[in-house]
Amino acid sequence: MGRSPAKKADTSVALLEAAKAILRKNGYASLSTRDVAAAAGVPLSQIHYHFGSKQGMMLALFEYLNAQLLDRQSTMFAESTLTLSSRWDRACDYLDDDIASGYVHVLQELMAAGWSDPEVGKVIRAGLLSWYQLIRDVMADAAKNIGGLGPFTPEDIAALVSNAFMGAESLFLIGFEKKGAPVRRALRRVGDLIRIAEAKRETNHAGKAP
Repeated sequence: MGRSPAKKADTSVALLEAAKAILRKNGYASLSTRDVAAAAGVPLSQIHYHFGSKQGMMLALFEYLNAQLLDRQSTMFAESTLTLSSRWDRACDYLDDDIASGYVHVLQELMAAGWSDPEVGKVIRAGLLSWYQLIRDVMADAAKNIGGLGPFTPEDIAALVSNAFMGAESLFLIGFEKKGAPVRRALRRVGDLIRIAEAKRETNHAGKAP
């Protein structure tokens, strides 16, 4: 008899979690499918059964992690009671969480692998585009609520925010903060700037009230 779907799913997740841990420790270039299988406690053949190859396993790992985080972000942005500044604060909290969990390291390793591996690059771009589109939609709604974004379009803001957070991840991993550059603190202060704008808008609305 074949294994049950639940058993197959359990093995697949165990392999992906093992791959995440080893990728974080050794990097993409030194990642061994044999080591991953050993860490997951399954035969090496299970990697080929579930993913086909090391590349297939890495693509599955990115999609596995990205789906979790994208769902988290979508849920947060869907909370209509949160102000834009509160959402920014939450995004900064998530960045701290993702650094601590190792997701940021894994993502950056996979992005680097995508520079020379077109298939990996294709999947990474598609995943990052989902994040960009989510931010763009949030900014489109924000523009309606605050009466515009000045010279920027929602697409412009989404590009800038994406670059700010991805850049912060890269700089953190190479130890830029340890050299005195306040990478994450600067991101959080953008939230303070948004709060100032929100307070000014509330004051202006209150002043116009009959």
